[in-house]
Amino acid sequence: MNILIVGAGGFIGSHLCERILEKYGDWNITAVDISSEKIDHLLHSKNFSFYKIDVLRNYNQLEEHIKNCDVVFPLAAIANPLIYVQDPLRVFELDFESNLRIVKSSVKYEKRIIFPSTSEVYGMCSDSEFEEDSSNCVTGPICKQRWIYSCSKQMLDRVIYAHGIRDGLRYTLFRPFNWIGPRLDDIRNENNGSSRVVTQFLSNILHGKNISLVDGGSQIRCFTYISDGIDALIKIIENDNADKQIFNIGNPRNQCSIKELAKKILDFAQKYDTLREKVQKIQIVNTNSAEYYGKSYQDVQRRISSIRRAEDILGWKPMVDMDELLTRTMDFYFI
Repeated sequence: MNILIVGAGGFIGSHLCERILEKYGDWNITAVDISSEKIDHLLHSKNFSFYKIDVLRNYNQLEEHIKNCDVVFPLAAIANPLIYVQDPLRVFELDFESNLRIVKSSVKYEKRIIFPSTSEVYGMCSDSEFEEDSSNCVTGPICKQRWIYSCSKQMLDRVIYAHGIRDGLRYTLFRPFNWIGPRLDDIRNENNGSSRVVTQFLSNILHGKNISLVDGGSQIRCFTYISDGIDALIKIIENDNADKQIFNIGNPRNQCSIKELAKKILDFAQKYDTLREKVQKIQIVNTNSAEYYGKSYQDVQRRISSIRRAEDILGWKPMVDMDELLTRTMDFYFI
């Protein structure tokens, strides 16, 4: 099997490449990204080829690789709330426009596409847990620019679904719910908002800065360890029953508020010699979203996944609990 991974140098892409190379000697990977930093250790691996391509500027090069693959993973995207607010057109260009070209090429060359949707497509849905085919996708007013990411992903979901009906496109949409683990973000960047929530808190601790809870930190999320997410992706690749399906990939057992998360991370940080003294000086403080992200931000109070479909069709179930998730992630950054 020939697998094209666009965005192979990112968080999900790098872990997916590793897993395939470890377990499947007869699968070939064509890895595409603008940087190989997170996959440098894989560059000389058997059945692995890396191409440095900017998909926004050199799409013709990428299309040649689409022609020659069996499965396409378009994983290149911006997934940072601060950028949604500060540079929404950059988000739209990469997350929507470049991926739309990949979708159309997949239709043209009759390739299977496994596309990363997002838990954010559900927006401010009021359901206690989100279901793939019944929960509404609810976003805010146009002036709240943070929704451009959610809308870009949702529109691609709809385009892919429509191509599946009209053109017989083989597709699977998967929706990650707060996937966490090694190589998620660069915690050496000490600017607030430069990382996602777990890595932002780790960065704050590393630099001895207070942890800011946006709007009090009462928001509820469910956190999923990257190995569990990759397990699901492998099952999707292997399972023909995954065709023309949408899967939430999350761990509802790992749900907690952002405030609870901050307290837990500070507690865990005291286990590390390099952090113990810094932790004693760090406080948890409240800030409002307009100050932290900008006035174009709007938050979601609760984002919890139903995973019954993934359990039933894929035979997948997340295994890593919250304490182990944080331990493995913090060990990567601090040991």
